[in-house]
Amino acid sequence: MKTKPYVNDVNLNTLEDWLNWLETLHPKEIELGLDRIRCVLDKLSLAELPFRTIIVGGTNGKGSCVAMLDSIYRCAGYRVGAFTSPHLWRFNERIRFNGQEIFDEPLIELFRCIEDARGLTTLSYFEYSVVAALLYFVRNKVELALLEVGLGGRLDAVNTIDADASLVVSVELDHQDWLGKDRESIGREKAGIFRSGRPAVVADRNPPKSLLIHAQQLGSSLRLIGRDFDSSGTRGIWNYKGWGLSKENLPIPSFGGQEQLDNMAGCLAIIESMDECLPVELPVIPRGLSAAQLAGRTDRHVRGGVEWIFDVAHNPAAAQVFADEVIQFPSPRYTWAILAIMRDKDLSGVVAPFIDVVDRWIVTSTDSERSVNAEILGGLMETEGASNVCSLADVMAACKLVGRLAESGHRVLVFGSFYLVGPAMTALALYSASSQTGDQSARWTGT
Repeated sequence: MKTKPYVNDVNLNTLEDWLNWLETLHPKEIELGLDRIRCVLDKLSLAELPFRTIIVGGTNGKGSCVAMLDSIYRCAGYRVGAFTSPHLWRFNERIRFNGQEIFDEPLIELFRCIEDARGLTTLSYFEYSVVAALLYFVRNKVELALLEVGLGGRLDAVNTIDADASLVVSVELDHQDWLGKDRESIGREKAGIFRSGRPAVVADRNPPKSLLIHAQQLGSSLRLIGRDFDSSGTRGIWNYKGWGLSKENLPIPSFGGQEQLDNMAGCLAIIESMDECLPVELPVIPRGLSAAQLAGRTDRHVRGGVEWIFDVAHNPAAAQVFADEVIQFPSPRYTWAILAIMRDKDLSGVVAPFIDVVDRWIVTSTDSERSVNAEILGGLMETEGASNVCSLADVMAACKLVGRLAESGHRVLVFGSFYLVGPAMTALALYSASSQTGDQSARWTGT
């Protein structure tokens, strides 16, 4: 296989230069496997890490769980690193230390270190980001790293880490081309993040048998929602009951909806499982949950009397959760939807929950090469039973059209992809990033 030039042979001055170059480094955008990244981690002395690690896997809810665990452990006084993907606006979102995104310059310096170490070993864009995160966490002397699985689990780059505890939030149909055609196959892949003798928390109320069998054969310390721990509550407060810890009248984070009950229970089960090495005092938990932030999950904003609701839901299970949440809100005069979707997603499953909810659809394309062309998507929508469908070539045009036509009392749903939600929020001035000389963390504006 022919490799790309070394970094010294190309002109890379900015983070954008680096990211564009990284997209060309490996011949495949997605290539599951651990050998290449292990080789690079060994060269960087990252095979064994000097801090605790928790891996979070699952189809939906991973980002929410990382956000809540990050907030709780930081409120408890720990130095916490968090790695997530994909990002909404900036690559820097993927790597955070104590709640702050990494700055461009240290990120570029990390990339140079990785480049010096990798030799002839090529890494995918995602693998490169995983190595950069681990190197950054070591340099910042974190006490805990929270690592979100990118795709699957068993062969995901994050799984090179011998985690102290693992959480599988949910198992649903997604990425079937890589993980298998049914929940049993997918569950087997996601169970790959479990470790022998270590906590393996499952927050899916109907886990595939394959996942349970793998955990039992491995000898993991399996904890199941509904058996070993559980959640109960309403939209205002909730209660957690574990095998040794119980806590009532807990707050629900501002992001997401009712599905966060089980996500939060999974997080507290992880905290309970890790109590001996990472103790958290009970009063810290409600503070951490209240302080947790995450954009793009049932994310509501009002502009000129029009309510815009953003959600990165891009598979049938996530779309159904989003739809169930939306119908609980006060009924609007009229509902618009802006939709973009990737070619490998289940369009029927994503659209079906909204057919009777949406009055007019605006379909568009994102900058991703995997995005379905807007014109093609418009034709497909009609076969799915959608009415009043308009196709626009790009996200900015779609937002401008709806912004011009939507009236006070109307509602706009924006969903289907991370690659849609981030640019749409930018188009509506709901996000800005400060300069490199100041606080570079993401900022959300508006109500």
